[in-house]
Amino acid sequence: MASTSRGPKTKQICCPEHPYANLVEDYHAGDMICPECGLVVGDRVVDVGTEWRTFSNEKSTGNKDPSRVGAAENPLLDGGDLSTMIQVDPTSMSYDEHGKPMYKNRRTMSSADRALINAFREIGNMGDRLNLPKMIADRANNLFKQVNDGKALKGRSNDAIAAACMYIACRQEGVPRTFKEICAVSKISKKEIGRVFKLILKNLETNVELITTGDFMSRFCSNLGLPTSVQKAATHIARKAVEMDLVAG
Repeated sequence: MASTSRGPKTKQICCPEHPYANLVEDYHAGDMICPECGLVVGDRVVDVGTEWRTFSNEKSTGNKDPSRVGAAENPLLDGGDLSTMIQVDPTSMSYDEHGKPMYKNRRTMSSADRALINAFREIGNMGDRLNLPKMIADRANNLFKQVNDGKALKGRSNDAIAAACMYIACRQEGVPRTFKEICAVSKISKKEIGRVFKLILKNLETNVELITTGDFMSRFCSNLGLPTSVQKAATHIARKAVEMDLVAG
C-alpha cells in the first residue's frame, strides 16, 4: 500500500520503498508511479496537464487561436517540458507483491536537460540545507545554465560547477557564505570550489563584491547566541584588522 506523511493540513503520497522519490503522474491511467521501482502508489489523478489546444470554430489554419494549458515548462531547459512518459506494454505487464501494476518509465527529456535537472536539484538541496531563500537558488540556476551553454568548463564536474554557482549567487545577493559552508552542504572540496569559482568569473566576465570577515560576523555571532554588543565589537575588530592589513583579504 502507499504510505502517506501526515501533516496538520495536507497528506503527501509517497512510495514506501523510496519515500523521497518524486512521483510521476500518469494522467491517462490516473496513477501516481514511483520512478525508482515502478510501483503505483496512488490512483485517480486528475489530468491538469496542458497542451496547445485550439477552441476556435474556424478550421482554417490562418485563424487558429491556440491556448496553452498543461505541464509546466522550465525556461532554463532546452526542451522546456518537464513531463515524463510512462511506457506501458500490456503483453509484458508485471505486478508487485501487492498486485499493483509496475510500469517502465521513459523520460522524454534530452540528456542535456537531465543534466540540468540534476544540477538544479543539487543547487536546491544546497539552498535548503543553508536555509537560503529561493531567489538565491534561482540565481545559481541561471549561472549554471550560462556556464553550461558556454561549454567553457566542459570536463569539470557538474556538482563542482553547481557548488561554485551557489557560492557566487550568495555573494551577488548580499548573503555571502564561506567556501567551507558550501563545501559542508556539497560533495566538493573547498579547493575545487575555489578553482571552479575563478573559472566561472573569468568565462562569464562577471565579478562579485569583495567580502571580509566582518560580513560574516553578525551571522556567526547570531548562531552562537551572542548579544548585539558582542556582534558590534567583533565586526568592528574584524574590519579594523582588514584596514590595518593584519589579515589577508
